[in-house]
Amino acid sequence: MPSPLSADRPAPRPPEHDAVELLIDRTRQLRGAVDAVRRDAVLIDDEDPQARWQRALCELAVHHLDDLGTQLGQLREGLARETPRTARRAGEASDRNGPDDASDPPEPGPPIGRVGSAEWNLLTDEVTWSEELFQIFGRSPDSGPLSLDDLPSVLLPEDQPLLTALVTDCLVDGKPIDGEFRIRVADGHTRTLHMRGEPVLDTDGCTASMWAVLRDVSELRSSQRTVRRTRESLHRRRHMARTEHRMAVELQEAVLPPWRGSLRLPSHGAGALDIAAHYLPSASSSLIGGDWYDALELPDGRTVLTVGDLTGHGIQATSSMAMLLGALRGMAVAGIEPGALMGHLNQLLESSARPALGSAMCCRFDPADGTLVWAQAGHPAPLLFRNGEGCPLPPPDGVLLGAASKVAYEQDEVNLLPGDVLVLHTDGLSRHSDRDAGPDALLALAPRFAHARTAQECVRTVVTEFGGTERLDDACVLIARISGLGGTHA
Repeated sequence: MPSPLSADRPAPRPPEHDAVELLIDRTRQLRGAVDAVRRDAVLIDDEDPQARWQRALCELAVHHLDDLGTQLGQLREGLARETPRTARRAGEASDRNGPDDASDPPEPGPPIGRVGSAEWNLLTDEVTWSEELFQIFGRSPDSGPLSLDDLPSVLLPEDQPLLTALVTDCLVDGKPIDGEFRIRVADGHTRTLHMRGEPVLDTDGCTASMWAVLRDVSELRSSQRTVRRTRESLHRRRHMARTEHRMAVELQEAVLPPWRGSLRLPSHGAGALDIAAHYLPSASSSLIGGDWYDALELPDGRTVLTVGDLTGHGIQATSSMAMLLGALRGMAVAGIEPGALMGHLNQLLESSARPALGSAMCCRFDPADGTLVWAQAGHPAPLLFRNGEGCPLPPPDGVLLGAASKVAYEQDEVNLLPGDVLVLHTDGLSRHSDRDAGPDALLALAPRFAHARTAQECVRTVVTEFGGTERLDDACVLIARISGLGGTHA
């Protein structure tokens, strides 16, 4: 406490003992509630930066409340020591000073105080430290307190100029002290202390002494550093995720067909396909996967339709998708049959530096006679809609891409008629809880497809049905509507 020499302002009214007890009780209750939240936070996945940050915030809140509880406990003990003296001055306890009538002693405080006080008298060179301050410095009371000249010797060398500047400003310019420094205690550990103090003036306005309150904030600062590190780690993760997402989107947009709306292939000739497609993102738009769709006119006038889905998300999935789609386009232009093409894609994915699994389907349509030759690799079969009804095409054999070596992929052939609607899609159109319901839900759209005049109208129907679905994964749908053909049909 400040010396009685400090007469430049009235002393504040001391707090009531009952009020401090009430604050201690409230602090304990709040500490228990925060500790319960902290115990729940411990069970959170430690690999999640968001979880680590939340747990660090809980630890910091607990340390704040522990500090507050310790300080209030010391305040209660000080009030308890002051009460008998106040009672004697008022004459209320003159006959009750014997040990038999002594009141119950206060509850013991913590073994190590986190807040201590000190006063350095400049006139008498007397130094007064509280018991808690000796504990904070790890110093025996028998060795005596440290003078202002000796105090910097226990600080870390890099913090000594700071303390010197604080003390000089206080004693010379009358500025209050408010700063932190680190000390090294006898056991070799380092503690961080927060020091607040003021000069004590004599009746002539000159500095007679300096008093200060020093608080051990080591654990508090450690918790704050943990919060800062975890928050920075979380920010870095989020920044990296946003960057990867942007790159994945840009790569996806660069690789997928640039056309929007309807596409007519072949662009010249007797027969044609009216084609439309759409990409449906997952419920979390950050999960850009390896889904693709494509429509390509071959040099001989035939058309290749393909959809596929690679495992994984992010830039790795989209880059692998770009590699496969580029290879597929090249082999289709070279005239490789759909079954053999699937086999080459399987070898390519298996020998890739980043192996993955994927499903794919490749269809080649000949407008001259309406034949569709197709093959699949672990992919949902195309859905054929005719005369208001729909059904999946019987799939030829084909395992997932990258699942096995040197496997053969069969191919099948079907004849399409004018007005037929062919739907190619990737898995994941429906909710993750009813993931297998995608084909059935699509087949239920047969009457609406029958009344649609274009492939684009069919795609709008699919988007209306599935666009708001909370999908776990992204999905693609490609729809081809067969126009008039140039030859006869089997």
